[in-house]
Amino acid sequence: MESLSSSTFLPAATIKQPHPLSSRTKHKRCPCSMKVVSTFSYQNFVQFALDETKLLTPDLTPSYLQDDFSTLKAMDGKTELKMCSFQAPKIRLLRSLSIEQSDGMQVLDLAVFPEAEFDLPIFCANFFTSGNTNIVVLDLNPLHDVINETPYKQKYYRSLIPLGLKYAELLPWGGKLTGESLKFFSPIVIWTRFSSSHEKHDILFSAFTDYYKAWLGLMNQATKETNVSQISLNREAQHRYLTWRAQKDPGYNLLKRLIGATLAEDVVKKFLFNGVNELGNKTFLDYFPEYERGDGSINEKRSVVGKSFENRPWDAQGVFIGDTFS
Repeated sequence: MESLSSSTFLPAATIKQPHPLSSRTKHKRCPCSMKVVSTFSYQNFVQFALDETKLLTPDLTPSYLQDDFSTLKAMDGKTELKMCSFQAPKIRLLRSLSIEQSDGMQVLDLAVFPEAEFDLPIFCANFFTSGNTNIVVLDLNPLHDVINETPYKQKYYRSLIPLGLKYAELLPWGGKLTGESLKFFSPIVIWTRFSSSHEKHDILFSAFTDYYKAWLGLMNQATKETNVSQISLNREAQHRYLTWRAQKDPGYNLLKRLIGATLAEDVVKKFLFNGVNELGNKTFLDYFPEYERGDGSINEKRSVVGKSFENRPWDAQGVFIGDTFS
C-alpha cells in the first residue's frame, strides 16, 4: 500500500444533527480503550502509541471527532472499522483507523499531525495484512522539503539515520515507488512487503515502537514557533500534505468497497485527513497542476511524471541519490 502519509472545538451550545456514522456505531466508548491481545493484531500498535503518548503528554484528550467517528460495521456485516482520535497542546490530531475482517485481513492507518506552531514531521503508519501478504509504510513524513533542501532534514533526521538503516536492512525496500509520492517521504521511510511470519511481525512491531518513540522525542524537544510567516508556511505545508493524501491515498478504494462511497468520503476527508477543509483554501490542482486534464478534471493516475524508484533512493548518510525534483 503506497501511502501519501485547524482543529476547532465545537461550541458547547451547538446542536449537532446525527452523523451518518453515528447511527452505525456499536457504543460510545473509545474503541482504542482495549486490552492488548495475545495474537498478532494492529490494535496492539494503537494501544502502544496511546500509552506512550499519555506518558509524555498527560493532557492528551479525546478529539471532538470521536463523537462521529468511532466504531463502524461494514456493509458485509462482518468487517469492523475502529476509529479513535485525540489532541494535545502540540498535537493537532492523533488518529487511527483499524480494520479487521473475519478472514484475517487487517489494516492500520495511524497518523499524528502537529499544530501549525510546530514544524514537526507527521508520524505515519500505513499497514495492510491479508493472508500471507503484508504491505507496510512507516515514516516520519517531512513537513518541508528534504530532497532539495538540507536544513529541515538536518534538524529532524540527521540523528535518526542509524535507526532508518537498521530497519532498512530488516525490512527491505518494497519495490517501485512513484516520484510524486516520494516527495512526502523522509530518508528513514520504511516501504516494504513481506510474507507473514511471527519473526517479521515482531520486527514490524519493534520498528513501529522505535519510530513512534523517536517522534515523541522530537515532539518533546520542539519549541513553539512565534513567527507568523513561518506558522503560515507550516499550516500550508500540512494542508498540501492532507490534500494529496485525501485525493490519492489508495486506501480510499478499500473504504468505498467496505462502507460505500458517501461514508468513505466522510471518513477520508473529515477524519483520516481532517484539516483538508479547514487549514487552507487551495485545491488539489492548485498544489499539483500537473494532474489537470484538458477538461479541468483531476487525472486519477497515481503518477503523471512516470518516474518510479525500484530501489531505495537514499544512501547510508541519508543523501538523496535519485534525480533532483523541482
